[in-house]
Amino acid sequence: MVHHVDNLELLKRTDAQSIDLIYIDPPFNTGSTRRTVKIDGPSYADHWAGGLQHYLDFLQPRLEEMHRVLAAHGTIYVHVDWHAGHYVKVLLDQIFGIRNFMNEIIWHYRTGGVARRWFGRKHDTMLVYARQMGRQRFNPQRNGRYRTNGLNYDTEGRPYKTTRRGRLYFDARGPLLTDVWEIPFLSTVASERCGYPSQKPLTLLRRIVEASTQPGDLVADYFCGSGTTLVAALQLKRRYIGCDINTSAVRISRKRLESAGTAIKKNPTP
Repeated sequence: MVHHVDNLELLKRTDAQSIDLIYIDPPFNTGSTRRTVKIDGPSYADHWAGGLQHYLDFLQPRLEEMHRVLAAHGTIYVHVDWHAGHYVKVLLDQIFGIRNFMNEIIWHYRTGGVARRWFGRKHDTMLVYARQMGRQRFNPQRNGRYRTNGLNYDTEGRPYKTTRRGRLYFDARGPLLTDVWEIPFLSTVASERCGYPSQKPLTLLRRIVEASTQPGDLVADYFCGSGTTLVAALQLKRRYIGCDINTSAVRISRKRLESAGTAIKKNPTP
């Protein structure tokens, strides 16, 4: 379901420990209005009259409710950038507990524009916390290519290198992922674009859902925006719940989910 409602209201109506995975991509406290390349397209304000403290005051009760509704085996991913990420990390430490911190994932990408007075700011951060460390669902992910000198492939395509003791085989699916992810940012002309600002790539959200849930689990996005998290959950046979206070976001999310559902019915997977 996709609700047109303030997420704090929806969270307060949600049962305790009922959500298996939460991903949120809240405003970043950029001090600007985020909009599409179309002047008359969807937009949302990302500035706070009271500055940083007002922004954190907005997030705190919502994060506290997310802690309440997250299952004991659940995980939360909070997507931020350099504007306020360090302050949000401290807030999350207080609410979820420092011992339940799992990762600071760096999503590295390249977009247009080159900085001339500092290094180009080309990454976002996802702060990842378990509801209870040690009980969280986690499915190791593999991707990319091995960077090992002297790597060979046998007749079945399995990678290996030759050692004094013979062949040392590597997993053909690729190396285990670390906390730095190289995933392209969506260009303004990408076919995946749906006309909503700050849209995230489906590849990014599919990786998160695959890593932290099982089929049938309930995935929640309380700042659902363009609905990418919900589409990823649908494609991966997870249940989902999303909300946004922006009318355009809800309309776009529902439309994307309808299209994704139709595509799945036409091309079902085992």
